[in-house]
Amino acid sequence: MGEEYRAKIFKSGNSLALRLPKALGLKEGQEMIVREEQAKFTFEPVEPPKKNLDISGFWGKAPWLEAPLREDFEERPSTIARREKEARDKA
Repeated sequence: MGEEYRAKIFKSGNSLALRLPKALGLKEGQEMIVREEQAKFTFEPVEPPKKNLDISGFWGKAPWLEAPLREDFEERPSTIARREKEARDKA
């Protein structure tokens, strides 16, 4: 078992609060999950949500690049016909 710390519960507004020692390495504002099992409390940090990367601003930034053709699946006949038509229209 690791280090042992003492903490005191105090009233904060209409709630109870537990002041934890800085030595635990927790950050201010960090969200925690508290579990009660058989009259014992455990707490652990909440995993931060994964951030989504918005790539919509990149569209059209490099018009000279073309997506490579994928050879690991068969294309739809309509896609092949459209590409061939575009090639004929350019020529």
